[in-house]
Amino acid sequence: MQLPSSYIRQQVAFALAEDIGNGDVTAELIPDDKLANARIISREPAIVCGTDWVSEVFNQLDTAIQIDWHCQDGDKIQSDQELCRLHGSARHLLSGERAALNFLQTLSATATQAHEYVMAVDGTGCRILDTRKTIPGLRLAQKYAVRCGGAYNHRTGLYDMVLIKENHISATGSIQAAVDTAQRLSPDIPVEVEVENLHQLQQALDADVDRILLDNMDIAMLRQAVQITNKRIPLEASGGITRKTAREIAQTGVDYISIGSITKHIHAIDFSMRFI
Repeated sequence: MQLPSSYIRQQVAFALAEDIGNGDVTAELIPDDKLANARIISREPAIVCGTDWVSEVFNQLDTAIQIDWHCQDGDKIQSDQELCRLHGSARHLLSGERAALNFLQTLSATATQAHEYVMAVDGTGCRILDTRKTIPGLRLAQKYAVRCGGAYNHRTGLYDMVLIKENHISATGSIQAAVDTAQRLSPDIPVEVEVENLHQLQQALDADVDRILLDNMDIAMLRQAVQITNKRIPLEASGGITRKTAREIAQTGVDYISIGSITKHIHAIDFSMRFI
C-alpha cells in the first residue's frame, strides 16, 4: 500500500516552498536554540492517513526532530486521541505545523469517507471504488488514502484503462466501433464501457469488454442488468450514489460501486498540534 518515498518527498517539498517561501518570519520570534515538545491530537473520530507526509515535513525542515507515532495509516482513531509526540527545534516545529496538518487532515478525510462507504455495503460482496475526481496534485496520495479506508482504486489516470463513455461512442459511431479501436490500439489495457440503458448493455456485452459501467440506472434497471449479464462480465454502478443509497444498490448484485465524492466531497478532519 505504501507510495514511493520520492513521491512523498516531492509533494512535501512543494508544500513547504508554497507555505514558507523565503522564510517563516513569525517563527523568527523564537530563539533558534529553543527546544520544544509537542503532540498532535484528533478532535473527532476518523481513519488516520498521512503519517509519512507528516514525518517528511519535519524531516525536511530538521532531521533532528524526533517523532514518536502511536498509530499508523488505516487505524481508527477517536476524539481527543494523541497520534504522536514530537521533540526538537521550536522554530521548525512551528514552521512545519500547517503543512503537516494539511496533509494529515486531507488524507484522513479521504480515508474516513471511503471507510464510511465500505461500511455502508458491508456484507454484500460489493466493492467500493474511487474515481479520477481527485484534488489536483494529490491523485496518488488520495488513492492511497482510499485504500487505507478499505476501498479500492479504479483506474489511476487516462493511461491504465480504456473507459468508453457517451462522447467517445458518439465520436466513434458505436460501442462496437469504439471497442474494436481500443482493443486494436491498446491490446494489453482493460476496456470498460459506460452504458445508460439495457440496449447499450447488450451492445457492450456483444463487444466482449472487460467491465461495464451502469450509469445513473435505477434499482429496477440495475437488477435487470445483473440478471442479463449473469456474471459474464463485472458490473460497476455509478452516478449520484450516496451513503444512504449505496447498500440498496450493492444488494442488486453489482460487483462495484464507484463514487467520486470519496475524494472530492470530503470534510477535513480536525487535528491540532500543541506544545506541551
